[in-house]
Amino acid sequence: MNPAGQHGSTHQDDDVKLLHSMGYAQELSRRMGGFSNFAISFSIICILSGGINSLAQGTSGAGGASIGIGWPLGCMISGVFAVAMAQIASAYPTAGGLYHWGSILGNRFTGWLTAWFNLLGLVTVLGAINVGTYYFFFGSFGPMLGMEDTITTRIIFLAILTGGQALCNHFGIGLTAKLTDFSGYLIFATAIALTIVCLAAAPSYEFSRLWTFGNFSGATGGNVWPEVSNGWIFLLGLLLPIYTITGYDASAHTSEETVQAAHSVPRGMVMSVVWSLLFGWLMLSAFVLMLPSMEEAAAQGWNVFFWAMDTQVNSAVKELLYLAIFISQILCGLATVTSVSRMIYAFARDGGLPASKALASVSPAHRTPVAAIWTGATLAVLFVWGSSLVSIGETPVYTIVVSCTVIFLFFSFAIPIVLGLFTFGTAKWPRMGPWNLGRGLFSLVAILSIISMALIFIIGIQPPNDWALYITIGFLILTGIVWFAFEARRFQGPPIGDMIAKRQAEIAAAEEALNK
Repeated sequence: MNPAGQHGSTHQDDDVKLLHSMGYAQELSRRMGGFSNFAISFSIICILSGGINSLAQGTSGAGGASIGIGWPLGCMISGVFAVAMAQIASAYPTAGGLYHWGSILGNRFTGWLTAWFNLLGLVTVLGAINVGTYYFFFGSFGPMLGMEDTITTRIIFLAILTGGQALCNHFGIGLTAKLTDFSGYLIFATAIALTIVCLAAAPSYEFSRLWTFGNFSGATGGNVWPEVSNGWIFLLGLLLPIYTITGYDASAHTSEETVQAAHSVPRGMVMSVVWSLLFGWLMLSAFVLMLPSMEEAAAQGWNVFFWAMDTQVNSAVKELLYLAIFISQILCGLATVTSVSRMIYAFARDGGLPASKALASVSPAHRTPVAAIWTGATLAVLFVWGSSLVSIGETPVYTIVVSCTVIFLFFSFAIPIVLGLFTFGTAKWPRMGPWNLGRGLFSLVAILSIISMALIFIIGIQPPNDWALYITIGFLILTGIVWFAFEARRFQGPPIGDMIAKRQAEIAAAEEALNK
């Protein structure tokens, strides 16, 4: 894997020719190497973000078995999507890849539907990641700073944080790639350090905890989950790894900025999942071994990480780890801004959004979709602010919508996978890319993805997230109304067939304007 910026022109020429063959100009700067493409997905997955901020879903679920058995199982459930999508990405390496795949392998409607599911999922997940960063900062440093958790404090923090992430993206993929490269190394180093510290602080090495099933639903688990049966509590605990192992579509979204994209993008997607599975499992298993007892830990509910660190770890070491984790979480959000903005840019250049012309514009100075970057960042902050003000019963709308986020994202993953399963070998997908699983293995992971989607949807709408079902149904109804009332006649989708040849003059003009 090469660091960003050190590439040969032959590979870049091949990448540009492939992009032209799909009807698009090389407007973005192609400066990312293989490691950078991997690092952007690895940074969004960020086991130091979801793995820590959502830890109570496991410790207050089936206990140690949620980590020892549930973590690798949940990672594999999520990972089959990455493998299937990687195969499609190798054949069609474009920004906003999911939307493009959904259109080419299906039709205008399936592409448009994929785009909206993915876009809503990405905007809300950016908000959720940065809210998680806020609460980690609040738990780590809030008491010493005299912070109070109010909506005003939270939104000001989010606006500053998300604005800084957008600003880094604004100034070019070169800076973003350097920061996400650093993030990749930082996540590896911090996960190893936390693993060693937890093992050193463990009162004993009771390895049997990692395969011992408990049931800490209800009050015994700090009411993280309502009281359910043993089987259900283990399934609900799978949401910890499934919610964490998302975001690998960022490798596809940055395809047009990656050298040898047909090779690097699929590797980046798959390896980001593999390394997150391994390092996350080691880190969280060490954490479970460090706990004084599973019963005490489960009772802490959402505060389990800070409680355990306060109880077991030296203060100076703990603060250093907190700082490294906090920086990793900031960079996780930065990489997510990149992913959101490329999705907005790709959908807008085909006319899929209001104000598409502005959102698809690229800065000649920085070769970045500036309007898309700031729009995605602003929408994420507005989403958190608006949804924090409204509750359904005792549950904030924000919490309910975040539960829908993963459902939306995985639906957007599943649509092109299902279409690919039925169209490979036809005119829509005549041949696989250079990263080639073979028809048999691709069909297997595609079928496993469909089964996984059903499982994720079923466990994702269980209490306390049962309102996620109604929001998802409502969104589908609204989407159908908008499509048939407006978009079916207006939206043309990506260029296909003769339209690609007709765009050659436009492609040349767009590239010439940016290269002046």
